[in-house]
Amino acid sequence: MVDVSDKQVSTREATASGDVLMSQPTAVLIQTGTSRKGDVLGVARLAAIQATKQTSTLIPLCHAIPIESVNVTFNWVESVPEQEHESVQYPSDLALLRCEVSVKTSAKTGVEMEALTAVSVGCLTVYDMVKAVERGMEIRNIRLLNKKGGKSGVFQQS
Repeated sequence: MVDVSDKQVSTREATASGDVLMSQPTAVLIQTGTSRKGDVLGVARLAAIQATKQTSTLIPLCHAIPIESVNVTFNWVESVPEQEHESVQYPSDLALLRCEVSVKTSAKTGVEMEALTAVSVGCLTVYDMVKAVERGMEIRNIRLLNKKGGKSGVFQQS
């Protein structure tokens, strides 16, 4: 592990996101709450929060830090920017669900890994909850959007 004993405690925040691409019928099951396993987004939200708190047990060299705030949101996206910054409209038979997680702490090291882990587990939980209906879903674009605090300061995904 990296030695953080000489670092100062400071407020640190990170936000990450990831996407689940699925068919419209699967999206309707999630949106209407009619999945056989129940409230998909509610369970995925709890799984993401739990994953935030368990990150250091999953990633070997990640420091265990106190988590002071976690905010998990799921939103349906109609179009997403491509790498060339062009807007792409997904065909009407596909739906894109975006998971975004913001994590905050006062600690000697940041919460980027906690935010990324939470997004990953949130998206995986959505997959698990409806995989009996659609196994071809794709989890995509898991990325750090921004982080604040610490010696390295601010990072903003461009």
